[in-house]
Amino acid sequence: MRRLPPLSQLRAFEAAARHRSFKLAAEELAVTAAAVSHQIRQLETWLGLALFERHTRRVELTAAAHSLLPVLRQGFDAFAEALAALAPPRAQAVTLAVTPAFAAHWLLPRLPRFQQLHPRVELRILASHAVVDLTHGGADLAVRYGGRDEAELEAQALPDDRFLPVASPRLALRTPADLAAQRLIHFDWHRPAPDRPTWTHWLRQARLRHGDVRGGLRFSEESHAIQAAVAGQGVALLSHSLVQDDLARGVLVAPFGPELPAPAGRLLRQRGHAGPAQQAVWDWLTAEFAPPPRGRGRDRARSVRLRR
Repeated sequence: MRRLPPLSQLRAFEAAARHRSFKLAAEELAVTAAAVSHQIRQLETWLGLALFERHTRRVELTAAAHSLLPVLRQGFDAFAEALAALAPPRAQAVTLAVTPAFAAHWLLPRLPRFQQLHPRVELRILASHAVVDLTHGGADLAVRYGGRDEAELEAQALPDDRFLPVASPRLALRTPADLAAQRLIHFDWHRPAPDRPTWTHWLRQARLRHGDVRGGLRFSEESHAIQAAVAGQGVALLSHSLVQDDLARGVLVAPFGPELPAPAGRLLRQRGHAGPAQQAVWDWLTAEFAPPPRGRGRDRARSVRLRR
């Protein structure tokens, strides 16, 4: 049977000796300095010798304390390592910044696959139109469309996207001329630019006119425009990447072209700061964005012949 003093006394001594301060040891152990002093006094009584030379504003280790400290430090380090090995690994958190529409219509349907592959990574979704500062902890990764490259950020170009007219199959659209009798659905670009795909640009490309190109339904959020199109409330000009699942399920159709190029998309992160969890999210997103092998996984939009 081992003859040992109470563990609380050993912990108080080890912390006080390591910090050379009863006050700092008390802060580490979440007790008062008086409690640390009391525990050390009891340990000194048990040992029958002094461990500290006490002065007005400082303490010094005795020769006995110098001998005891490394032994206790190694022992407590071994305890911590053994307990950490027994405990289940903690989930590593990674914050991904995306737009609300991207989160709702592209990311969320795919999250179960990520969680199945990486159950120990806690993926946090920051859905916002604000440009998050990746260099000061606003997020770890971001998916952005448009904008300029930044030297401190690593960028992975995303596959080209395109905008095309989509509508509920209940509207029975066949040709671009059918738009004349339909309500156009718009959404606001939160960072407008001359090259943003809009109905004005599309009609010019299609060489068509529409009596109410600026009217119809207008939403501040792209997700609402998608929902309105699914509900049959009109025809929307939408990102293929965001509606590809709706096209595959047949709740939306893309009956004709032309298509407009989307702003260039990039996956971003701060250079030189990729831990294992962040790298897992980066690799997974890159794989999800990759086009499916030829002849596999094509959505129904590919089966619709776009007519100009």
